[in-house]
Amino acid sequence: MTSLDLIDGIVIVINTIWKIKMEERWEKKRRDLEDHYMFHYLFILSSIFSPLSLINPDLSPRLAKKLYGDHGGSYHAWCPNELAMLREENIGAAKLALENDGFALPRYSDSAKVAYVLQGTGVAGIVLPESEEKVIAIKKGDAIALPFGVITWWYNKEDTKLVVLFLGDTSKGHKAGQFTDFFLTGTNGIFNGFTTEFVKRAWDVDDETVKALVGNQTGNDIVKLDANVKMPEPKSEHRVGMALNREEAPLDTDIKDAGNVVVLNTKNLPLVGQVGLGVGQVGLGADLVRLEGNAMCSPGFSCDSALQVTYIVKGSGRLQVVGVDGERVLETIVKADNLLIVPRFFVVSKIADPDGLSWFSIITTPNPVFTHLAGSIGAWKSLSTEVLQASFNVNPETEKLFRSKRTNDAIFFPPPK
Repeated sequence: MTSLDLIDGIVIVINTIWKIKMEERWEKKRRDLEDHYMFHYLFILSSIFSPLSLINPDLSPRLAKKLYGDHGGSYHAWCPNELAMLREENIGAAKLALENDGFALPRYSDSAKVAYVLQGTGVAGIVLPESEEKVIAIKKGDAIALPFGVITWWYNKEDTKLVVLFLGDTSKGHKAGQFTDFFLTGTNGIFNGFTTEFVKRAWDVDDETVKALVGNQTGNDIVKLDANVKMPEPKSEHRVGMALNREEAPLDTDIKDAGNVVVLNTKNLPLVGQVGLGVGQVGLGADLVRLEGNAMCSPGFSCDSALQVTYIVKGSGRLQVVGVDGERVLETIVKADNLLIVPRFFVVSKIADPDGLSWFSIITTPNPVFTHLAGSIGAWKSLSTEVLQASFNVNPETEKLFRSKRTNDAIFFPPPK
């Protein structure tokens, strides 16, 4: 081998090593670039689909949509696809409307709820786990706590329509933001899912009886009963601890010419704590508020990290919600049948139109606590003079004027004179 051959060999080796090193370097840069873009891609996806995207959510009020129903009545629900906060916060909302002789077949749900009677009168059957059936008369203004595992049926024997609102926690349900009901009878009832053998052995009946149990009820969900069908009579003692009427309950706050509120909690409706929403076994809290014409509800927020779901029962008014960084995230007119959700710690205030404004809310804690920013119990009143002056950067006269206002009004404020 000549010296030239040796040099050529060395050059080839060096070029090969250089080429390998360059390929490794470019491969590393390519992977780094992919990781960079993947990070941003995942970041964008997470900001869209995670709860963090609710920093600026769409809080616009929504109406319910009919899901099913015929002559006996209908069932309506708010859709998580239209009101994303339902899915993000695991809240369900629905309405049951029964016509004369309408019968909502026995069912149980995958979610704990609070029911509120919006219209009419009727009868409800409630079976708590391992308990006897309670049959109660229900009427407009009744609030009823429905814990997990409870079996219910609803019947309207009057000519006027019976309408019941359901608000509840779907965090343990099959679908986030939606109630799933399991029917005991009807064409979609559990009897239809089991084979004849299983039904016979479970209930110790013959083939003919199985055929009747499975096939005689040709309706589903809601049916219209014949006028001669006799249903159980309600018992007054069954209402104790099960239902609370808004019109008959003691008012927690009552401001002349301004408004009043009834708070549902574990004291006046024990089962509510079991629902998970501020009412005992239900885990939910709830309040029923009536605002007089042109009156105002003080700006305030839930100070225990609870979520507030509000259904407008009657009337109309203006509503504003302020969120992170002092941004007004919602300014709208609310009307009857509207449903809206106020995120945790966001501040909300309402002013009623001349005819007044009434709403029913559930709060995702059994015994909710609110901080009001205006009025005699407003948080500003508790701060020292020096702190207020420094915070607002105002002189003592302005601070004194500010503090002297709303010394007699708490939560609700009458119209300006």
